[in-house]
Amino acid sequence: MEFKQQATVTLAEVAEAAGVGESTVSRVLRNHGSFSGKTRERVMAAVERLGYVPNRIAGTLASTGSRLVAFVIPSLSNIVFPDVLRGASAVLEENRYQSVFSVTDYDPGREEALAAAMLAWRPAAVMLAGYEHTDGTAKMLRASGCRVVELLDLDGDALDIAVGFSNRAAGRESAAFLLKRAYRRIGYVGHDLQRDTRAGKRFSSFCETLEAAGAPLIAREILAGPSSVENGRLGLERLLARATDLDAVYFSNDDMALGGYFHCLAQGIAIPSQLAIFGYNGLDIGRAIPQPLSTIRTPRVATGEIAAQLIVANAPPQVVDLGFELIEGATA
Repeated sequence: MEFKQQATVTLAEVAEAAGVGESTVSRVLRNHGSFSGKTRERVMAAVERLGYVPNRIAGTLASTGSRLVAFVIPSLSNIVFPDVLRGASAVLEENRYQSVFSVTDYDPGREEALAAAMLAWRPAAVMLAGYEHTDGTAKMLRASGCRVVELLDLDGDALDIAVGFSNRAAGRESAAFLLKRAYRRIGYVGHDLQRDTRAGKRFSSFCETLEAAGAPLIAREILAGPSSVENGRLGLERLLARATDLDAVYFSNDDMALGGYFHCLAQGIAIPSQLAIFGYNGLDIGRAIPQPLSTIRTPRVATGEIAAQLIVANAPPQVVDLGFELIEGATA
């Protein structure tokens, strides 16, 4: 049987079916302007009966301002970014903004291509992770005429608005905490630091702090690919095979640290008396394990909420430092 595509239902057809003008249909669908409850019922009944789908981009171009906010994020497998999206989406939906997102897999070139695709929709704002973009991405964002919000990092120069915290400060405080607890033979397990530049900043400042205290990093294990519990388990296994006398290990984030924790349980390594473990992010699961994880808790949901509030308010360019919290836990 040959498939025949049905003609697109138009705004004019909805207006005719509802017995109102096209401008009235537009006001009802945008939920903006004056119309009665009965008029809304007639319009929405016609929309449902005809299967009408509003042309959002046409509405954007015809209006005085876009209601679209584009997110270009590195990952969905890492809970950090869904938490940011959750915080931002709640504020945006409340203010009748629409959000769309795309995932770069920590690839700067892919970020540039996705940013270009998103900007073609003329959004009100684009939100991205961190400050490290290709020259092409930065030029496009500056020339776009839309608001730009960089999230989860303050170690650099913002294009417009930045909301987050200093990753370098988080690395320093993590090292200072372990040193204060008298750990001196410290190792590191992490994922791809070239792609995840924020993890790279934490690692760099962590090492600098150890060096300054006369207790340089003993050994490291960097695994290819994204962070995961499995990579954390494998990374600690490989690290301890080379450096048998470590007394503490710093992990690039909590899911890696949890993998290390499970490796210790399986191998009978007592935590923290034989080996201390320290993570980053403050994930809920880290508080639920028998020994709550020692870590840095970051304000991920709040980052999204405040970033969205600044967009809705059309706030001036600014940098908002939300800080972070060191959680002592029981693994260090």
